[in-house]
Amino acid sequence: MGVKATLPSYELGFYALVVTCAVLYSGSGIFEASRGNAAFPGRGKTGGRDFCLVVSLSQFPLLRVRGIFAWLRGFGVFWALPTLTPPLSPQHRAVMYMIYGLLAVLASMGLLYLMIILSHCLLLYSVALAKQKWLCYMAGLCCLASFKVEPFGSWQSGFVTGAFDLQDVLFYGGCTFTIMRCMSFALESSQKEEGIYSIFDLLKYNFYLPFFFFGPVMTFDQFHAQVSHPEARLEQDLSPDIRVNALLHVGAIVAVDIFFHFFYILTLPSDLKFVNRLSDWSLAGLAYSNLVYDWVKAAVMFGVINTIARLDHLDPPQPPKCITMLYIFAETHFDRGINDWLCKYVYDHIGENHDNILKELVASITTFAITTLWLGPCQVVYIWSLVNCFGLNFELWVQKFFQLGPFAKLEAKLSGAMSRRIRAAFGAVNFWAIVLYNILALNSLEFALLVTKRLLVMGFPESTLSIWFITYCGVQLIKERERILAIQEEEKGDKAKLE
Repeated sequence: MGVKATLPSYELGFYALVVTCAVLYSGSGIFEASRGNAAFPGRGKTGGRDFCLVVSLSQFPLLRVRGIFAWLRGFGVFWALPTLTPPLSPQHRAVMYMIYGLLAVLASMGLLYLMIILSHCLLLYSVALAKQKWLCYMAGLCCLASFKVEPFGSWQSGFVTGAFDLQDVLFYGGCTFTIMRCMSFALESSQKEEGIYSIFDLLKYNFYLPFFFFGPVMTFDQFHAQVSHPEARLEQDLSPDIRVNALLHVGAIVAVDIFFHFFYILTLPSDLKFVNRLSDWSLAGLAYSNLVYDWVKAAVMFGVINTIARLDHLDPPQPPKCITMLYIFAETHFDRGINDWLCKYVYDHIGENHDNILKELVASITTFAITTLWLGPCQVVYIWSLVNCFGLNFELWVQKFFQLGPFAKLEAKLSGAMSRRIRAAFGAVNFWAIVLYNILALNSLEFALLVTKRLLVMGFPESTLSIWFITYCGVQLIKERERILAIQEEEKGDKAKLE
């Protein structure tokens, strides 16, 4: 209820004015703090605290994108070759990409690393022959644990000799994404009614270079269907859209580069004594801007890789939803590929339609347990998983509670606009829960506790209620955008029916 409810234009204008003034005021506080500490230790660093060596591309410092471009330029040249020769069939084209991916991995990481990857592929392919889902899960999770749990991870990484920038990231990124892809292959093969996919299909899937080291993860069924039958997407002229996206990504990189010359949002939180002297407004803006920065990294990085993939007429997982638009735990993720993988094979598989509270609890606990293994078990990851799992379930509990008879009847008597206002008030609380639960991973547990204490305890009631009201205004603007998009989708559906 209230999804398509409209609010007066003057009310929306007031909300926009409040949010704009709050952002400018908070930003000015961060700017003054940054300018007054020009000699701040590490101010030139663009990378924050790594999330226990998370090897998702969204965790890369944005300026390191230059290293990724070196790989993609080579792939871009290789991609252009079929246009200079007689057209290739989709199967031959996929083989060509597989060969290039194998050679690129061999040249960059060495023969022993390639052997490690191939051994895990062969192991999980052998398990897939049994066509037993439980065995696929067990073998896949054990393989994943062999890279995330010591001493097995160090033992395998020891086979890669030499030292160069991003070696650990490339090693763990390629290995862990390989396991996720192989698990997808095994699970899809176990569902195949007749026979099994060939190991050649697995190698073509795993060694597609743009996805190999950094993701995103496409499930095997989607990748296989799009590679085998690209005719539908071949009919589309993607060039204008791709050019626009490429320009947006370059612009975002330049903008963030400039931004870091004036705002030290990643280095300020490292000095808790200094941060504690900031105003509540500046502290709230600092916490929020850290999540925005992480989203920009993910959006740009995945956007660059997706642009390359779209040239091959693939439809990869989209970049994550903007953090500013998130006020629901169920929609919160920084890697849409991993999120889709977890939903397909774990969360939706166990939780089904997500109406049963007990099934939802089991599904979410299982999902976050696998996520913890994927990220790498450590104290911060344990806490992050626990609070986000709680947030996801608590959201469902509150929803179920207010769907009870008395509350449902009360809401039915309210106008659509009033229902929207009430939901936005709850959404504002959810928004800050998402921010506080995730900055502990992006910065530190100490910084997250400091922000929580300042905003909810020491700042109560003035700062707490004022920041909540500003967030409420922001959620209303988000809901207005959702309303417009819902109407547009409905109009497209009606037009499609008429045609």
